[in-house]
Amino acid sequence: MLRRNLGRSIALLVLIANIALLTAAVRAADDKEDLGEEMFNGKDFTGWKMDNPKQAWVWKIVSTAKLDPKDHNNLATTGDGHEGHGLMFRVKHEEGYGANPYTEKKFGDCQVHVEFMIPGGSNSGIYLMGQYEVQILSDYGLPDNKINIHNTGAIYATRKARTIPLKPYGEWNTYDIVFQAPRFKDGKKIQNAKFISVKLNGVVVQENVDTPKPTGGQLPGGEKPVGPLMIQGDHGCVAVRSVRIKPLEQK
Repeated sequence: MLRRNLGRSIALLVLIANIALLTAAVRAADDKEDLGEEMFNGKDFTGWKMDNPKQAWVWKIVSTAKLDPKDHNNLATTGDGHEGHGLMFRVKHEEGYGANPYTEKKFGDCQVHVEFMIPGGSNSGIYLMGQYEVQILSDYGLPDNKINIHNTGAIYATRKARTIPLKPYGEWNTYDIVFQAPRFKDGKKIQNAKFISVKLNGVVVQENVDTPKPTGGQLPGGEKPVGPLMIQGDHGCVAVRSVRIKPLEQK
């Protein structure tokens, strides 16, 4: 009887453990889905355009990226992403040369999730609506008292980040952004764009940032009710493995 009861107890514990694992997996899947639609298919630039097609060659699809052991201002890559799990990669080149990829789809209020990797000496950014930049810069380890409006996490030239929880060069970082588009009435802007929140690697670096105008380096055409997401690609080396966007109901 004792052995039978022990066997039943073990079977029950195994069942409970399996249920817990299944619940965790379902929750993880739900969380991933909640991040929105994936804009990058992992194999090519379908769904994207370049603002400067003549210099679009600085971007390519690769399979892997890591910090170059021979040059810490570069990322060493392999493959061409043909397996469908590739990365967008902006090759190392002099600053001020290149192209900025942007989505064909346009968004207003939205939630954005971007996963990126940089080496030293890099300068990039994520532009909401192609107009308002959240900065990416190689400033790992910068003390909080040295942060300014041009460092990582800044709403560029508008407000500096509270802190810069950037990971060491060659590791993956994550931006999670909640954005409110500018409001218009009869063709005139009646409310500025606003960054409701910006998280870098899970740490809040911005909250409720009123953004009265484009932050520089934006797409032509000016402020509008909707616009694409753009990645800055005319300054420095950067790899991107995921860009997810979830439209939000306008309040």
